[in-house]
Amino acid sequence: MASNFKVLAEDGQFQTELTAAGGKLVVADFTSARCGPCLRIAPAFTNMATRFPNAVFLKIDVNQCQATASSQGVSATPTFIFYRNKTKLDTLQGADAEALEARIRQHYGDGDSDEVEESGVPGHIDLIPMINKAGCECLNESDDHPFTEALSSGGGYLESDTDEQLILYLSFNQAVKLHSMRIKGPEDSGPKTVKLFINQPNTIDFDTAENANAVQEIILSPKDLEGELIPLKYVKLQNVINLTVFVKDNQTEEETTRIAYLQIIGSPVQTTKMADFKRVAGKKGESH
Repeated sequence: MASNFKVLAEDGQFQTELTAAGGKLVVADFTSARCGPCLRIAPAFTNMATRFPNAVFLKIDVNQCQATASSQGVSATPTFIFYRNKTKLDTLQGADAEALEARIRQHYGDGDSDEVEESGVPGHIDLIPMINKAGCECLNESDDHPFTEALSSGGGYLESDTDEQLILYLSFNQAVKLHSMRIKGPEDSGPKTVKLFINQPNTIDFDTAENANAVQEIILSPKDLEGELIPLKYVKLQNVINLTVFVKDNQTEEETTRIAYLQIIGSPVQTTKMADFKRVAGKKGESH
């Protein structure tokens, strides 16, 4: 059995495992020994732990962990609930192995769980696992310091090339809500004026970014560039498929701009559909 697969037998284990998982994706299978569909999908669930090694797979018997099942809103089995940084991302009901794998892939991202930072915002997460790096683009990035170096706090940095301006087009693998962001950079060449655009059909050019109305414009101070939390207009950022970040200038008119770290904080839009909630075991009137 894979080391990232655990069977929980007591309610107290659940929160402990969520905490220990940190930024890793957690897939919890709320199951029952009396549930036929649960037994049929169990081998597939166990196999997925091997195929997605940077996720944590928890098998939770609802009869042994009744308080946990109740607190998570489990009303039928099997129910699969997805978490990251102790935040619930999604729910799927039913013994459909293909649907389960598709949902895992959706939330797994690149699987680079070690890069995921704590958001510091209750109920929201670092959205880096939900960024589709293959669908992203950065205009005027240096060949030696591309935008991907700014998506983790590992010591690299993004630097502009021919002048101080940058345009980052970040594509998410699902619709998300944006709550806040952090930008770290030098006090001299770190960004100053930043404009945000959402749901653009393609990467906008610099002239458009200069003249178009942004959903939000932010003036950063040197203190902000130390990693201070920057609030976003949450009400206007409820269904975001892509985010364009236009850096207009830097703090002291240096020739190039550097961004050491960019963190986007928010949560996925609820993707659970009523069709997911269907009876999966037992007769009418039974709980499981």
